[in-house]
Amino acid sequence: MAHVVALYRHPIKGFTAESVDSLTVQADGRIAGDRVLAFRFADATTPEDRDGLDYWSKSKGLSLQDFPALAALRTDYDDERQRVRIEHAGSILVEEGLDAAGRIELADAVTDFVLGTAEGRRLQRPGRLPLVLVGDGVTSRFQDRARGYVSVHTRSSVSALGDALGMDVDDRRFRSNVVVGDAAAWSELDWTGQVTVGDIAFDTAGPIVRCLATHANPDTGVRDATVLKTLTSSFAQDEPTLGRLLLPPQDPADGSAAWTGGTISVGDEVRVG
Repeated sequence: MAHVVALYRHPIKGFTAESVDSLTVQADGRIAGDRVLAFRFADATTPEDRDGLDYWSKSKGLSLQDFPALAALRTDYDDERQRVRIEHAGSILVEEGLDAAGRIELADAVTDFVLGTAEGRRLQRPGRLPLVLVGDGVTSRFQDRARGYVSVHTRSSVSALGDALGMDVDDRRFRSNVVVGDAAAWSELDWTGQVTVGDIAFDTAGPIVRCLATHANPDTGVRDATVLKTLTSSFAQDEPTLGRLLLPPQDPADGSAAWTGGTISVGDEVRVG
């Protein structure tokens, strides 16, 4: 029986994943507390419009695809206190709240860290500094796509990729919300129609085409795995793909109760069709 074996949320876009026992899926289809903050370039602190929805391009802020060293930072976000702590190599870089002064301190500390990495020169391009920490710390809004979604992959797909790479591969590389066990490798790429996780029914959306973020070791920030090339060469994929997006079902035409989300927990059964 396919079931949930791990759950993650990512309070700060591009930073540490938080492993949790349960996740709340909101009525908009996003995970509560997931990607509620982001460090954006100075010239990209307001959203773009995509089909009438806010869209925050990951290329216009700090993300693992361009700044892999971010994975070496350890972040902790206290939802109730709205306070962020960032550590590196066991030492605290900064710990501040989300008031105006705290946001500046957080952005300055992250800027100093990134400038000292191999990718630091990218941050010095015109329009990028000063970094700005955006988001209210509550609203989930900085996903890679304008529509709300839950991202999922099967652990066996990651294991198959690891076998091809000749190394252990951590689920965290793929920054999914839900990891499914006891399902065949790559089976999520074939899911169609409805997928039910625990008591929550979703519609399947597209498979997830991966980027260079997956090359970064989630502990060290070093690009130590050629994930993209291996997905296309070893598994004959046209595009490097692993995982799938799940969206709220379309509003029922019969006027029945609207979809409201719910809670996903480790151990929940996953049913397809």
